[in-house]
Amino acid sequence: MSLRNLFAPIKLGAHALKNRIIMAPLTRCRATPDDHIPTDIMIEYYADRADAGLIITECSMITPLTSAFYSEPGVYSEEQLTEWKKVTDAVHAKGGKIFCQIWHAGRAAHPAFNNGAENVSATAIAIDGPLRGGIRKLTHVIPRELTINEIGEIVQLFAKAASNCVNVAGFDGVEIHGANGYLIDQFLKDSSNKRTDNYGGSLMNRTRFLFEVLSAVTNAIGSDRVGVRFSPISGVNSQSDSDPEALATYIATEINTFNLGYVHVIRNDSLGVLTDNYLPVYRKYYNGILIGNGKYTKEEADEAISNGNIDAVAFGTPFVANPDLVTRFEINSTLNKPDPSTFFVQGVKGYNDYPKLNFSAL
Repeated sequence: MSLRNLFAPIKLGAHALKNRIIMAPLTRCRATPDDHIPTDIMIEYYADRADAGLIITECSMITPLTSAFYSEPGVYSEEQLTEWKKVTDAVHAKGGKIFCQIWHAGRAAHPAFNNGAENVSATAIAIDGPLRGGIRKLTHVIPRELTINEIGEIVQLFAKAASNCVNVAGFDGVEIHGANGYLIDQFLKDSSNKRTDNYGGSLMNRTRFLFEVLSAVTNAIGSDRVGVRFSPISGVNSQSDSDPEALATYIATEINTFNLGYVHVIRNDSLGVLTDNYLPVYRKYYNGILIGNGKYTKEEADEAISNGNIDAVAFGTPFVANPDLVTRFEINSTLNKPDPSTFFVQGVKGYNDYPKLNFSAL
């Protein structure tokens, strides 16, 4: 029997993890609106999940006026970083590791959440349909196409955000959000990138922004403290690509030059429309630590790790309702069921009130 399973330790970049149960990034909208400062209830929420091998936080804004969820946190102001430091200290006090997922929403941002500021993207094409998560029912608007100079400025914003996270807020590293139809993914996919300059057209051009961000961030904090997340077939935010296998192959091959801590791949289409799985493409061409995500059961995750198909598994929704998920997995306990109506609202309901195991009653 293989000794590799969810509970086996693993070296991930600069860090030794106690298990391979990763907490996936989960937008929860518990920061303050407008100034996007983490709140006290977030300290308890993350600290309660410190038994995970690694916690990856919800997406956090790298610059003002780019909100897509109204009350997601940021990592660009002193006030935000001060409050995040309370979170990382609490997680570390319990022996946990925590990375911050940093992002730019691009065309998924909405002027209504950003004092009327326009949203931007690779190309001036709007997302089809309503916003995800935000408290108001709004339809997406047409973004403005970024200039070459603006792209370079955003690259540097990613680097500054990464430095803020590690050197000020005390995070163990960062995950760059390259998935689910946000700005980096908007450059990667040809449904949202119709540019005719050096950032559009060929695979080399469409991945140029991603690799420039990776270069800047790894130079800022070290490659072994950096991960990146991709969603090869996710239809979220109107995303699609004419040849997802070619795109996955190119990224998985070229990204080896960065010697990252890990690559994190969402294997499924969360909308349930597409059924292909390009996680094996990353396993074939990417030489580093590969984290899989997408509705894994504990048993399937164990098997995938044992077979070498992936190195660790990120669990999302199960961590929402089960702060003690690692313990529940260890003793094969039943899991609490999450309440989707509380995913993107303020307050402790559906956040810090899920019951933990009572061992005195077992």
